[in-house]
Amino acid sequence: MEHSKHFTLEEASSLLIEIRENMKTIVELKKDIDKLGLNIYRHHFFSGQEPNGVKYHSKELELIAIIKDIAGKGVLVKGLDNGLIDFPSIRQNGEEVYLCWHLEEDNINYWHRIKDGFTGRRPIQEY
Repeated sequence: MEHSKHFTLEEASSLLIEIRENMKTIVELKKDIDKLGLNIYRHHFFSGQEPNGVKYHSKELELIAIIKDIAGKGVLVKGLDNGLIDFPSIRQNGEEVYLCWHLEEDNINYWHRIKDGFTGRRPIQEY
């Protein structure tokens, strides 16, 4: 198994209620960081200058803290621009898969095999 923590659909749906607002915040922070000209993946301004002589920008630190909190629950943050997350899960046949959700969806309506990624999403009814 690739992951040590796995969620049932019910557990993932329950946790989603708790972290949905954090995912909204992640998307908004990412937009703000982009507007500032920060490269969050390299932790610096695109121009090569750092804000106020500090190593990290406060919005970046806030974003990282939220991601760490979500990841600490066993959830994989996959997309900062669209609030995409995956919940590792085990299907009844024993296959490890991801229950997939992004911010524009009301509920967890899709799953996919780990190797297939987002483009391989299937309806939850096939889970």
